[in-house]
Amino acid sequence: MSKDWMILLQEQNQLSRVIKTNESTEQFGLCLTEQDAKLILEERKNSLAEQKRIEFGEGIATKIIYEFCDSDYIHQNNYVDTIIRLQEIFYLYKNEMQDEITDDELLHLMKEQFENLCFGDLDYLESTCLANFAEAIRAGYSGYKGSDGYGEYSKFDDVKRWDYELYLETLKELC
Repeated sequence: MSKDWMILLQEQNQLSRVIKTNESTEQFGLCLTEQDAKLILEERKNSLAEQKRIEFGEGIATKIIYEFCDSDYIHQNNYVDTIIRLQEIFYLYKNEMQDEITDDELLHLMKEQFENLCFGDLDYLESTCLANFAEAIRAGYSGYKGSDGYGEYSKFDDVKRWDYELYLETLKELC
C-alpha cells in the first residue's frame, strides 16, 4: 500500500511541476490545463514503456517545455501535441544515441534543429536531423561534448541548403 501512495505522490508532484511551467510559458501565449498536463505525463509513461526506459526524478517533460516554449513554431493550438511528440522523439534518440549524450545536450540539439533547420517540422527533426546525428554518435563521434549540443548538426548535414549569396550570383548571371 505504501508503494502505491508513493507513486501517487510522485505523480502529483510531476503534475504540479508541469502546470507550474505556465508561469514561464504564458508570456509566449502557451498555457496548459490540468487535463493537458495529465495527458503529457500519461504519454510520457507510454513513451518510456515503448522505449523500454525508466526515469527517476522530475522527468523530461518540464525540461522540454522550458526549452521549446519560446519556439516560433509552437502555438497554443499545437502546444500539447508538440510537447508529447518531442517527448517521444527525445526518448527514442536517447536510446539511438546509446545514452552517450546528456539530456541537456540532446534538448539543445533538438531545439536548435527544430528552429533553424526543420522550421517546426517534427518528422524532419526525427527522421533526418536526429537520425544523422545518432549515426555519428554510434560511430564514435564525441565532439559535441564541449558544445553542450549547440552548433553540432552542421558537421553532419548532407543536404544542400539555401545559399543567399549563390542565389544573388545566379540572379546576376541571368540578368
